[in-house]
Amino acid sequence: MNTPSRVAVTLSFAVLLGGGGYWAVTNDLGARFGLHVVEAALATPAASMLAPSGAIIYYRHPDNLPQFSAMPKNADDGRPFIAVHASEDLSFADTAPKPAEAAATVGSSGTAPAKGKLLFYRNPMGLPDTSKMPKKDSMGMDYIPVFEGDQSDASTVKVSLGKLQRTGVKTATAEMASISRKIQVPGTITLDERLVSLISMRTDSFVDDVANVTTGDHISKGEKLFRFYSREIAAAASEYAAGRGDARGNGDAGSALRLRNLGVPQEVIDNIASTRQVPPSISYVAPRDGIILERMATTGMMAKPGDVLFRIADISNVWVLADVPEYDLASVHNEAEVHVTVRSLPGRTFEGVVDLIYPQVDMQTRTTKVRIELPNPDGLLLANMYAEVEIEAGAPTPVVAVPNSAVIDTGDRQVVFLDKGDGHFEPKDVKLGVRGEDQTEITQGVAAGDKVVVAANFLLDAESNLNSALSAMTSEEAKP
Repeated sequence: MNTPSRVAVTLSFAVLLGGGGYWAVTNDLGARFGLHVVEAALATPAASMLAPSGAIIYYRHPDNLPQFSAMPKNADDGRPFIAVHASEDLSFADTAPKPAEAAATVGSSGTAPAKGKLLFYRNPMGLPDTSKMPKKDSMGMDYIPVFEGDQSDASTVKVSLGKLQRTGVKTATAEMASISRKIQVPGTITLDERLVSLISMRTDSFVDDVANVTTGDHISKGEKLFRFYSREIAAAASEYAAGRGDARGNGDAGSALRLRNLGVPQEVIDNIASTRQVPPSISYVAPRDGIILERMATTGMMAKPGDVLFRIADISNVWVLADVPEYDLASVHNEAEVHVTVRSLPGRTFEGVVDLIYPQVDMQTRTTKVRIELPNPDGLLLANMYAEVEIEAGAPTPVVAVPNSAVIDTGDRQVVFLDKGDGHFEPKDVKLGVRGEDQTEITQGVAAGDKVVVAANFLLDAESNLNSALSAMTSEEAKP
């Protein structure tokens, strides 16, 4: 076949294909047979593929082998590694932009809109390591770029949802609650000072007879203790008796008052008034019910004014003096309930209340005496017994409280992390009040209803400190 014949056959074949294709499209044969006709790519490559944009993240092998580099390098055969820009890097975010959205975000210059000045790249694991260039850590994770706009609040921590689950961050709500706890301290049982009586004479007296009572005996009010004779009392009694017989009203009042001032019981004065006779000796009776703690009176002794003859104590009510450490004083208040146990009385618990907090701290032990009133109707509690005291301490009225684990106490400052939502956590300096067994009072920094971190907050604190340090470092480097 000669050349003109070949050209004619070729043109005829082309016309046949074109006409057949036109007939197939116009008759919609693709739809009839389930075929999808792909339109010819008439657009230019610039229109169908976006140009790489953004900073260079890393360099990959030209044959797509699993070999990467943070810096430009060559493969074994001398070919250079291919640069991978930010727009080309794979993203595993849940909200990855669609192709149409990605194209819309590209400016007229073909580059992504600026997020601010790129400051540095930080370690993805929160380690104190930064880089001016993109790089990967030892596990192949990309360093995270930090832009100028991200440093508005350097102490705030942003944690992704996956990292929240891995680190175990948990939150709780600050609430109004009454905080209570138990303070366990040692104590000693002592006598109630208001229930102790001393028996002494106000003038020179001779003790004629002493009752058959000894130290430790129980005595009732009005029971005779001893009999005594006093020359001064006898003279005053004679004047009183004589005055009564002569019906001298002024003398009666003066003599009776003198006898009372000398310590003569009112019963004896009334007896002298009725009989108009002076007794040779006068009986001294017990002024209260109680236990004889001390007996110094003996028959025939000469008692001087002020000499203690008997010491009697009512033990129906006793005190417990407890030594409370100085740092626990803020938690103790008057009328607080107290439970007292004594080693010598196992199985018994005595209930009382805080009556007084002594206004001084011991210089040696740094403790303060707290006085507790304790009923003792059976007389089982004795003076100088050792006691174990449990005080119900805390804030009686509701206050703003958070779980104890929410507070990070460094000694110099106390910090609580607030959950701001969307994975943002803000450190907040707080002032503490009463610390209970489960909750701590917050007097400043947190309000009721705020969400606070109660678990893994130490990791957030480390991240916050790192961010603050990096921000300070960047600020120093930015200075001229």
